[in-house]
Amino acid sequence: MNVDKEKQMNRPEDTIAAVATAPGQGGIGIIRISGSQAEDILQKVFSPAAHRKEGDSFRMESHRMMYGRILDGTEMLDECMAVLMRAPSSYTREDVAEIQSHGGTQVLNRILELCLKNGARMAEAGEFTRRAFLNGRIDLSRAEAVMSLIAARGEQERRAAVRQMAGGTADFIRKAADDLYRLQAGLAACIDYPEEITDEEGAGSLRSGLETLISELRGAVDERSSRLIHDGMHVTLFGIPNAGKSSLLNTLVGQDKAIVTEIPGTTRDTVEGEMMLGGIRIYLTDTAGMRETDDPIERIGVERSEKALRDADIAMLVLDGSKPLGKEERRWLQQLRETDTVVINKSDLQQETTSETVSSIRPDIRCLTVSALDTGSVQPIRNYLRESAEVRDQLVLTQPRHLDAVKRAIGCLEDAIRTLDYMTPDMAATDLQAAQNALGEITGDRVEEKLLDAVFSGFCVGK
Repeated sequence: MNVDKEKQMNRPEDTIAAVATAPGQGGIGIIRISGSQAEDILQKVFSPAAHRKEGDSFRMESHRMMYGRILDGTEMLDECMAVLMRAPSSYTREDVAEIQSHGGTQVLNRILELCLKNGARMAEAGEFTRRAFLNGRIDLSRAEAVMSLIAARGEQERRAAVRQMAGGTADFIRKAADDLYRLQAGLAACIDYPEEITDEEGAGSLRSGLETLISELRGAVDERSSRLIHDGMHVTLFGIPNAGKSSLLNTLVGQDKAIVTEIPGTTRDTVEGEMMLGGIRIYLTDTAGMRETDDPIERIGVERSEKALRDADIAMLVLDGSKPLGKEERRWLQQLRETDTVVINKSDLQQETTSETVSSIRPDIRCLTVSALDTGSVQPIRNYLRESAEVRDQLVLTQPRHLDAVKRAIGCLEDAIRTLDYMTPDMAATDLQAAQNALGEITGDRVEEKLLDAVFSGFCVGK
């Protein structure tokens, strides 16, 4: 953040304004104003229809929508609705005014310019929500949930954001922090009253409490589910040319994403498709046929295919069931991870490779037999991917930042236990405080300006 922006973000006395709706044309557009001058600015730019004399001041009733016009001097910019929400009963706990006009870019920009001309300054990204946090309306985890809800691209991501916004994350972390405070208080008592509490007694109760707390925190750390919720699941289809990978991708996503011909090597680059299963986004990647080739362009495609395989959550080996299993395919079978799977395609033809063939080499690998030409035939693949993408519906922690903070807290608590093995209990106090600080970063109870800048820089302007 540059110096000018940093100065702006640290001026809570300013009244800020921004367009709060997405760019582009729409039926309705919203300009939001927050700060001590919000009502004064609204009075200068908005003339309610029920108000008879232009230019006279009027007092708006809080939280009551009014119909009127936006005026720049004598020029009418638009008909609109306007509402004033007086502090502290507003999103930011400041006076907040909102103008609902027609949603054209030009009219919104003119109204915003008029608000800026009358005393507001342009809000920075996330500044409204930042003020809500700084004014104590929401904690930092709830503030982050606001943007997560706006950006949610899947049902599970939306649910996770709603749980976090409702306080699920904050409640869990604050309980853990309270438990840790009690342990710290017990340690302080051991230090202050050594005649009454021996080191052995203090260390014993502290150790058991720390072990319980570590177990609870570890139970909340599910990095795989967090990644699936926010990033989706990545599945890569691979195999020899003409095994039917492109046809399979097209059938699964219901679109002709990949070109399909009988000519080997038609797919020379990775092709991606997307579908939604169980509220999780599934990204399917069709790869170039994996084979030795002298064609430099095809070779680049094979290299990209190999990278897609390395990055995949699930590698799906597609076999041509109408042909015997080849040497290269046998080698790939041996290299598959337990989380990968095999799809025997072309079940509509005479079968030379079957699930028994695959099981004789890798009995631990899931094997599905389908025909990519039949939409109903690929349902077992959808069922398998839905099952693989399942996440706990009541996850407490889903944000990567929160998971990192909890892992650091766990590390500090483990350091404290190791300290108890070799030193007196009072030496563990530093580790316990470090763990408390890490937990405080999640809710914002202990937070630095640099962290706030990092969190709110990802917000859209107007929120």
